[in-house]
Amino acid sequence: MNPSVKYRKLSVSEIKTLEAGGCRCDDWNRVKVDRGFDPARYSNVTFSGEIKLQECKKEYTDESGVSTRCGISNARIHNCTVGPNVLICNIGEYIANYNIEDGVVIKNCGKIHTRGKSSFGNGIEVAVLNETGGRSVKIWDRLSAHQAYIIALYRHRDKAIGKLEEMVDKYSKSISSERGTICRNSRILNCRDIKNVRIGSFSRLEGAISLNEGSLNSCEDDPVFIGPGVIMDHFIVCSGTIITESTLIDKCFIGQGCVLGKHYSAENSLFFANCAGYHGEACSIFAGPYTVTHHKSTLLIAGIFSFMNAGSGSNQSNHMYKLGPIHQGIMERGSKTTSDSYLLWPARIGPFTLVMGRHYKNMDTSSLPFSYLIESNDESILVPGINLRSVGTIRDAQKWPKRDRRKDPMKIDKVNFNLLSPYTIRKMFEGRELLLKIKSVAGAVSSSYTYNNMLIKGPSLDRGIELYQTGINKFLGNSLIKRLEKIRFRSNNDLRKRLAPERSSGDGEWVDLAGLIAPQRVVDRLLDDIESGKISSLDRIEKEFHDMHKSYYDWEWTWSCERLEKEIGKPVSEFTAADVLGMVERWKKSVIDLDKLLYDDARKEFNLSSRTGFGIDGGEEVKKRDFKQVRGEFESNSVVSAIQDHIKQKTALGDELIARVSRIR
Repeated sequence: MNPSVKYRKLSVSEIKTLEAGGCRCDDWNRVKVDRGFDPARYSNVTFSGEIKLQECKKEYTDESGVSTRCGISNARIHNCTVGPNVLICNIGEYIANYNIEDGVVIKNCGKIHTRGKSSFGNGIEVAVLNETGGRSVKIWDRLSAHQAYIIALYRHRDKAIGKLEEMVDKYSKSISSERGTICRNSRILNCRDIKNVRIGSFSRLEGAISLNEGSLNSCEDDPVFIGPGVIMDHFIVCSGTIITESTLIDKCFIGQGCVLGKHYSAENSLFFANCAGYHGEACSIFAGPYTVTHHKSTLLIAGIFSFMNAGSGSNQSNHMYKLGPIHQGIMERGSKTTSDSYLLWPARIGPFTLVMGRHYKNMDTSSLPFSYLIESNDESILVPGINLRSVGTIRDAQKWPKRDRRKDPMKIDKVNFNLLSPYTIRKMFEGRELLLKIKSVAGAVSSSYTYNNMLIKGPSLDRGIELYQTGINKFLGNSLIKRLEKIRFRSNNDLRKRLAPERSSGDGEWVDLAGLIAPQRVVDRLLDDIESGKISSLDRIEKEFHDMHKSYYDWEWTWSCERLEKEIGKPVSEFTAADVLGMVERWKKSVIDLDKLLYDDARKEFNLSSRTGFGIDGGEEVKKRDFKQVRGEFESNSVVSAIQDHIKQKTALGDELIARVSRIR
């Protein structure tokens, strides 16, 4: 509200005009108006408590082109401040204890009220991952996936977690009020009961049944939409989010650009950037960016996910023993489940793993990324690294940036979309060494190997070692070429100076903080600063996450350089042009080999069996023509073309660097 507005008492003639229009008030002295007040715009209104009204001169025109002049009619208004050019009409019960800003439209609603002092969803504890509350996260207006990840999963840093919770409590207290706010240009139509809800600018609420204790952090660039049949209790909803079609929400944080609809149900869960949930159910889940579940009978429970797609009927169980639902699951970024899949918690599934079938044993595949986990005759079979050759994996990595729905200039979650990063490549190094160790212990001629309640067949193990090495060569080569691009080198000394990292922060282990990929030591340093009091505000923590995200590529080279030294077998200070040329040749081979595998995988979508169901009422020629019209030609497919272009571009890039480095004497 504009604090500079000067209010005055009603004149006698204005009171008479109001009463002639059916308006009532026990004490007109408690009604204050501004200079441009027009009593003719108010009819059949009961005022009570402290009332402040500003001028109404405009009209509201809806999407169908129907215009209604601003003002208040057929309503009871208690203890409210109403801004300029507001339209309120047909309120069944009342609007109480609200500041209503300029341009707001409220039509055909039951009751909108603030009762007692409210923090509007801030400070609410969400029992994520562990239903009994052992990993609860206190939500607030700008909670990021990264902050929530630390609070939920870094319980061993109890002092830092305590300080973070104190910051959230302080913020929650600072915004608590006995007055709610409906911010400018919001639309609230046909809603039944809204209690203790802060409604952000340009929000759209249509047909909601009940909203209780929460915030809709909408903005002009990216409005929030709450649709028909929605019931929400104890929540925070961020900009750009759509919740509609009788969705049920209880104790949830819903981040930017999310869509929940088609009777979805969620409780004690956190959803971050661009998540989507339809038909199914979520209970105590940590849904990191791009967690998607589309189907009925799909239950996600007590797990952490990100960049994940849940197949129809996917299910997990967190009741392993009799002490209650205390078990949790971790599915690292990019994992998928097929239809009717099942996992028994506790379990940990490595990055970009496809889970097929039902698995009744606890397992840990975290050191074996890009795998298939398959069930056959009640046996869990692991195929390491095979997802690296899947064209579907590449397609997923390409589509995520394009499906970022966030239009808010301030993006809360810092999302790193890289398929290959120090985080996933570290896992490949671990996977390669693990498979070699398994093979050496069990014997090189074994037909199958057992690992963590899973079976790995001999050929799959050998293939996994080969695929991980290919992925490692590709990533390290990418980093090397990026480091050396557009520079002319005259000597090996010039080369070594460029290769030497400027920063040390990137070495060691890396972690994925639910979308933000960063060195573990940087995260530990942040927690140290929180514990010491050096960092004591939520705004400063947000800035630290922003700086981590911004520094990714600088730190990536530090990590890559460390790994290159181990792969080549000498420190970077001793590298020569020959070492670089050898690595680039390995990189070229890896890139081309992987792209050819992807090319062959894509071809499967155009083979004879894929044409089944085409040309329904014709022979073979009709089937071919029908398939061509629907699916197109193989060579002209966008994904296939992209693979071919990638081979040409990377070959040219490698050849260009080889030519430059070959001149060094």
